[in-house]
Amino acid sequence: MAMFNYFPNYVWNLTVSIALASGAEIGEIMDMCQPLLEKAKNGEDAGTRDFMVEWVRVADKLTEIATEEEAEGKLFSAGDKLKRAALYYILAERMQGQGDPERMVTYRKGLSNFLKGTEYSGESVRRFEIPYGDKVIPALYTPAQGVEGPAPAVVYLNGLDSCKELLYWSFLPHELAKRGIATLCVDQPGTGESLRLQDLPAHFDSEAWGTPVYEWLAAREEVDAARIGITGISLGGYYAPRVCANEPRFASGAVWGANHNWAEVQQKRLKREGENPVPHYWNHVMWVFGAKDMDEFLGKAKGFCLDGQMEKIKVPFLVTHGANDRQIALDYAHQSFDQLVNSPRRELKIFTDREGGVEHVGADNMTYGRNFIADWFAETLGGRLSAEG
Repeated sequence: MAMFNYFPNYVWNLTVSIALASGAEIGEIMDMCQPLLEKAKNGEDAGTRDFMVEWVRVADKLTEIATEEEAEGKLFSAGDKLKRAALYYILAERMQGQGDPERMVTYRKGLSNFLKGTEYSGESVRRFEIPYGDKVIPALYTPAQGVEGPAPAVVYLNGLDSCKELLYWSFLPHELAKRGIATLCVDQPGTGESLRLQDLPAHFDSEAWGTPVYEWLAAREEVDAARIGITGISLGGYYAPRVCANEPRFASGAVWGANHNWAEVQQKRLKREGENPVPHYWNHVMWVFGAKDMDEFLGKAKGFCLDGQMEKIKVPFLVTHGANDRQIALDYAHQSFDQLVNSPRRELKIFTDREGGVEHVGADNMTYGRNFIADWFAETLGGRLSAEG
């Protein structure tokens, strides 16, 4: 077990690991987590309301201090605190069961603090809304650095329980930007704002929204439409290949954690095989899929299998996976890779104890995953591998 194991259950430790990888301060983590240690012994679902109270307490304190600094014109300092407050709000919300009356209040605090915090910090990320039917798909765009003329770009997709802000804080967009590649972090249907504010549930045919996302990005004058790649994290390891298989204008692809047969994973989770990513798991997935009960959810999940899809991919494609992933079995990475029979350049990278990143999507150490994937796109989309180019 390579993650920071403060609590006696995987789900709570996963959240702490995400926080640490995303810019949290260890002192604030301990301040929030010490009062929760005894409550965590009652299982992954019990005590999540207490989890929210403690994490919101610290986030509110940071917001209060940032407001004081803002009034003094110290925007860099305020931005630093607002970003951490946003992170704590977002992770506190992620731990709650659907229907908690404080969930949306906390989520909205996270959104507003993220936007203000990144602005005050001088970061180049901007929020956009991509038209999708009569609704929109929100996304965060990070431009390429040091590029003259249209630059390559990568569409970056959520997993089951992540959001575009957490994608940004995986720091893959930062690594891509240094390599001369723009990034679009997407709250696709079933995730982030699309689920919470647009009421867009998840569905297996991700090309239905993947094509509009591609076309929006390709239309930007600073983006080279012929050099757009796609990647996804966790359940994005299903979505990204599915989009790439059915939208041939993508020039390259990668997954940060394979997810070849998520329908089968649900059957395993019914038997308590493997770890869950969030508390209140079955409540969560029914909400994500807009299902009224378990039968309806399981019916909608049946389509989440990449058999017959990977063979359609005719561009370079990378499959990565952690050797000790406790949520999604390593065998699924081999299944996805083996079926890339029409890719002109396919690669399988298993992160081992030698380097780290062995847990689910590198929850123990995200540096190796983001570096490897960023280098892959630099090689396949025409970016750079060093400051000298």
